[in-house]
This record gives sequence, structure tokens and C-alpha cells, in this order.
Amino acid sequence: MEHLELVVFGLLAGTAALAVLANLVGVPYPITLVLGGVAIGLMPGMPSVELDPDIVLLIFLPPLLYGAAFFTSLRDLRANARPIALLSIGVVFVTMFAVAAVAHAVIGLGWAESFVLGAIVSPTDAVAPAEIMRRLGAPRRLLTVVEGENLTNDWTALALYSVAVAAVVTGTFSLGEASVRFVLSGLGGLAVGLAAGVLIRFVRSRIDDPPTEITISLLSGYAAYLPAEALGFSGVIAAVTTGVYMGWHAPQLTTAIMRLQGVSVWEILTFLLNAVLFLLVGLQLPGVLDAVDGYSATQLLGWGALVSAVVVGVRLAWQFTVPYLVRALDRRPSQLARRGSAGERLVIGWAGMRGAVSLAAALAVPLTTDAGSGFPYRDLIILLALAVILVTLVGQGLTLGPLIDRLGIRDDGEEQREEVLARLSLSEAAIERLEEVGGEDWAREDTIERVRGLYDYRRRRFGAQTDGDGSAGYEERTGAYMRLMYELFDAQRERLLELRNRREISDEVRRKVERDLDLEESRLAP
Repeated sequence: MEHLELVVFGLLAGTAALAVLANLVGVPYPITLVLGGVAIGLMPGMPSVELDPDIVLLIFLPPLLYGAAFFTSLRDLRANARPIALLSIGVVFVTMFAVAAVAHAVIGLGWAESFVLGAIVSPTDAVAPAEIMRRLGAPRRLLTVVEGENLTNDWTALALYSVAVAAVVTGTFSLGEASVRFVLSGLGGLAVGLAAGVLIRFVRSRIDDPPTEITISLLSGYAAYLPAEALGFSGVIAAVTTGVYMGWHAPQLTTAIMRLQGVSVWEILTFLLNAVLFLLVGLQLPGVLDAVDGYSATQLLGWGALVSAVVVGVRLAWQFTVPYLVRALDRRPSQLARRGSAGERLVIGWAGMRGAVSLAAALAVPLTTDAGSGFPYRDLIILLALAVILVTLVGQGLTLGPLIDRLGIRDDGEEQREEVLARLSLSEAAIERLEEVGGEDWAREDTIERVRGLYDYRRRRFGAQTDGDGSAGYEERTGAYMRLMYELFDAQRERLLELRNRREISDEVRRKVERDLDLEESRLAP
């Protein structure tokens, strides 16, 4: 490819520009990225990119799955296991079969190729719906269900995807063998993921070096995914299991500096991986369109709209049928208290956007079969998958927020109450430890009194919030104190730059002192 360095620079600059645009217009960045990727791909003179299907899933999936699982609450996953399982298994199966039936009957794809398409568009996106719901303050239970589904439905979809692709490539299929393989792949992936998590935990417990720990963290998804795939198990389940396991045990393994640096690294990595995926699809679009020039534009648009309608319609139909059947069968009081309203079910149904995993799976469709012939309808499958992603990610992504506003679905405040209780309990624990160390030789009385005053104020402040009495005065005083401290931090940074500019200190000293200021400021709230 000529001028490769310019192309790479242009893609990175385009990614940054599209992310800025997303913030300006107030939409999740996957929406602007997918639209921008298509626009870039259709620009005259843009190179056509061909990716090796064997490495697409390998490069993108392990870190994306591990990172999402790491930051997921295990407690909330357990509490909402049933609705998550119904969506991540039941909806995926039904969606795949419905799309396959339509693709075979209307579009004319073979049954095996139809199931490949159905498996590709069955998993939901892990970024856009959660970002929208979190920004609008949706109830935590709905957010947990959507995030939990996004984590686990990848296993179901990709296991079915591998079976369907194998049927096309080899020309053979056995329902019994596929069923056994599906179950064993999940159980095997779970076992490999736990084993990898235990090993990684053992290694990291003996390391106290943030760069090394972050490197291990970045490789953890691969450490679970690769062995599982080599053994014929689900690499998706393995990576997710390791991520959840490490997320649970990480607080005992990491330091404050490691957490500050690690979270920043993962945020950047997740963004870049998603951005590259969407842009790569845009660059492949011209080649895909050239390969399907045997179909008219009307046919392609109609088929894309039809498959998208099936994907959206199946999910909504599921949300307003299966929950009622479950209600009729399970009348336990504990389940009655957890049942959501029709509006909440509609929000979850409308949050079924397709994104990164569907993109990666579409790009990973093999180029040829074992017989040496081209993979049937490969380019049409990729194009239809892209159509579904565009319709659901852009259409549903832009309307999910107004839908939540219209239905008036808001957070019940449980997370905020838990946060206040946690901060109150931590203040009490600090005061108790102060009393314990008060008699030690190294503990100066004036220092203890100063620190006791700080934590006693926090205890009274958060205690007032839990009691609902007099918290406004504490919050006003706290706001004034924080404003004063921010003024002092700004003054110190200005003086630090003056010293650097007058060449009284080096940049190395400036960075060291500046980092201390940043850490001190990060500890300021609340």
C-alpha cells in the first residue's frame, strides 16, 4: 500500500476528530465512529483494506471481553442471573434462527450461510447502550442486565457462529455433535478462565511494579482466550471468566498508583480497539460493494432493512412474551419484588444495538472453504451485517435516550445510598484505627488530632446524609472547601510552570512534583 504512514496518521486523526464530534453532539462515540468509518471508506482514493480473517477475532476480542468483564459487578451479575441468561442465550438463539429463516427464504442464501449471518448479528454491543443509560441515570438493575447480557451473549453467538462457519467450510453438520460441542465449549471455557485467573492472581500478588502489572493486565485476556481456543473450548467464556475473577480479587493485589494508571490505560485501549474496528469496516466497504455489484441497490437496501427489522422485532417480541410466561411459572415473593415494568422491558428491548463483536465476527468470515472455493455470499453477509449495525447502532442509539426520558425511567437512588453508607463506614474505620495507634511512640498527638478532625467531619457529613437531616449545610461547607483547594492547586501549578520556564527546575522535576499534585487533588473529593 502506498503512503501507508499517511493512511495510518489519517485514521488516527479521524478517530480523534470523530470522538470530539461525539462529545460535541452528545452521542455515544460508536455512532460517530461507524458513520465516519463508512464516510471515510467511500471517499475517492481511499485504499481497499483486506484483513486476514484468522487474526481479526484474536486481536480484538480478548482485550475487549476481559476489560468489560473486569469492571463488571459480580454481585449484580448474580442477582440478575436469570434475566441475563434469558437474553444472552434465549434471544441469541431465537434471533439467529429468525434471521436465518428470512435470509434463506427471501434473500436466497443457503441454510448454512444464513445461520452464519444470524449468528453474526445476534450479539449486542457492549459500549453504546450502557453509555447512554449511564449518562441518563437509568436504574442500576437495567444497566446491570444490559451489561451482563453484552458480556455473556458473545459466548452463545460466537459458539453458534463457529458451528455455522464450520458447516459452510466443511460442508457437513450434525445437530447432536453441535449441541454437545456448545455445552462443552462453555464449561471448558469456564474452567480454563478460572485456571488462568488463579495463575494471574498468583503472579501479580508477587509483583509491585505498575508498568509490569499493567502489561500483565493487558495480556490477561489472551492468557485465557488462547489456551481455551487451543483446547477447543470457548475463548470468549474463558476471557470473561478471567476478567470477572480478576475484577473481584484486584483490590487485594493492586496499589493506588497502579489503579490510577491501569484504569486510564484500559479506557484508552478499549476506545482505540472499538475505533479501529469501525474504521476498518468502513475501509473494507468499497471492496464489499464492488463484490456485490450483481445485486441492485434496491435489493441491497431492502434486504438490509428486512434483516434489521427481524433483529429488532424478535428482541421486542421476546421482551413482551417470555417475561409474562416466567411470571406465570414463578410466583415466589423474592421474584415478584424484582419484576420490572413494561417501560423497563421496552428500554431493555430497545437497547439491543449491534456493534464491535458483530463487526469482528463479520470480518472473521473465512475467505475460502476446505474445497478451495470462495466462501459463499461472504461479501453479502458482511454488507448485511454492516446494515444491521448501522440501523441498530445509529437508529436505536439516537432514540434510546429520548425513549428513557419519555418513559420517565430514572435511577431509584440505591447506588447513591450505598455510596454514602460506604463513605460513612470508611470514616468510622479510620477513626477507630486512630484510637488504636494513639498510644504508639511514632504517632504525634497534634497529627492525630488534625487527622481525627478530618474524618470526624466526614463521619458527621455522611451521617447527616443517611439520616436525611441537615446535610445541606455540610454539602455547602464541603463545596466551599473544595473550591478553595482547587484554587490552591491551580496556583501551585502556575508557580511550577514559572519555575520551569525560568529554568530553575528541570522538566523531570516538574513532572514529579506535578504528579504529586495530581494525586493529592485526586484524593480531595469527597
